[in-house]
Amino acid sequence: MEPGRAAPRPERADAARNRTRILAAAETLFRERDPGSVTMEDVARAAGVGRATLYRRYPDVRSIATALLDRHEYALQDRLLRGAPPLGPGAPPVDRLAAFYRAMVDLLERFGYLLRSAESGSARFTTGAYGFWSAHVRALLADAGTPHPEQLVDTLLAPLAPELYQRQRHDTGLTPEAVGDGLAWLAHRILAEPQG
Repeated sequence: MEPGRAAPRPERADAARNRTRILAAAETLFRERDPGSVTMEDVARAAGVGRATLYRRYPDVRSIATALLDRHEYALQDRLLRGAPPLGPGAPPVDRLAAFYRAMVDLLERFGYLLRSAESGSARFTTGAYGFWSAHVRALLADAGTPHPEQLVDTLLAPLAPELYQRQRHDTGLTPEAVGDGLAWLAHRILAEPQG
């Protein structure tokens, strides 16, 4: 802790219970309905809390979805930093990018309903997770010797947009394995040989 800064106050037991109820109710609503149709009123009613209690902790539905996603995204980030190769350090950049794509497909498959609420449209570019994914892909491009890696980062992350994944799965009928295979193919085409 920095000198002169007070330690954060521990969460009160009733506040912790309310937070747990809110997150559980919201996760159920997001899973069962179109996440874009879920309102703060819906969450408060399903959680059995007052609107003031809900708004005290979460300013909007997107912030609730982000809170639910955080633990899953942090777990993937940890695997990218400290996990076994090829997802973690120690594998060639092309294999790491292909493994990253497959891990993201798994995240989209399991938590797409949350991602569509928290990270849809231009909102995805403002999340801390997107910043982390960008830094990871940029580093892989640089390690592979790709000139001007910054120019490709958003392009390589674009296929991971939650709305696109939903379209591929539900409108086009692709399996998660097929989506992952396509993205791995893309990784190998872009990073298969050193650029120079």
